[in-house]
Amino acid sequence: MYEYNSRVRLTEVDQNQKMTLTGILNAFQDCSIFHSEDLGVGLLHLEGKKRMWVLRSWDIRIFRRPVLAEHIRVGTWPCAFGKVTGQRNFRLLDDRGELAACGDSSWVYMDTERMRPARVEEEIRLAYQMEPRLSLFGEQEAIAVPEKFTEEESFVIHARHLDVNHHVNNGQYVRFAAEYLPEGFRIGRMRAEYKKSAVLNDRICPCVSTEKDLCTILFKDASGKLYTIIEFRQE
Repeated sequence: MYEYNSRVRLTEVDQNQKMTLTGILNAFQDCSIFHSEDLGVGLLHLEGKKRMWVLRSWDIRIFRRPVLAEHIRVGTWPCAFGKVTGQRNFRLLDDRGELAACGDSSWVYMDTERMRPARVEEEIRLAYQMEPRLSLFGEQEAIAVPEKFTEEESFVIHARHLDVNHHVNNGQYVRFAAEYLPEGFRIGRMRAEYKKSAVLNDRICPCVSTEKDLCTILFKDASGKLYTIIEFRQE
């Protein structure tokens, strides 16, 4: 397992001084980047090979949200490789060493010139040490598309929404989606599936379905094609 120590920053907390889902997700993403960079198979290495990892899905569970300035420890490890895919788990420990949050993610290895999946090279596989997948994550089931939803006002993607791959970062979609949650909704679990990448000047059309303990948000393009679908469940 690869780990790093940190503290909960002011930019990572909400009005109640508790770490947000976006803060947790960003800590997980940073950890995976640090891991790959330290192994010599990070962004620059992949860029030279015309390759990149694209996130396909997230499953994040939150048991306790650490508070402002609390010491935390973030860890990650790969648990499977397919021909063109990879799977990675995450955990966040609080200052008592207890599990505050964990995550399961799946990725696709992409050829950036052809923009199509590419076979994961042996050097990439050998760079990582495999560890078992967290037992609390079962079979990955597709997020159910709600039959009824409310169409919200569309918005345009600006440069500030883009990441180093020049498309909207997966964490940005989660941040967008959280804005449609009912007041007082306490996130215990978040699942996301990514279908295609939004880029500069694309228009996002949100569709929202809210039940008692479940909120599902679809982000579509102007023609109705899906960018991503995100599901929130209350704790």
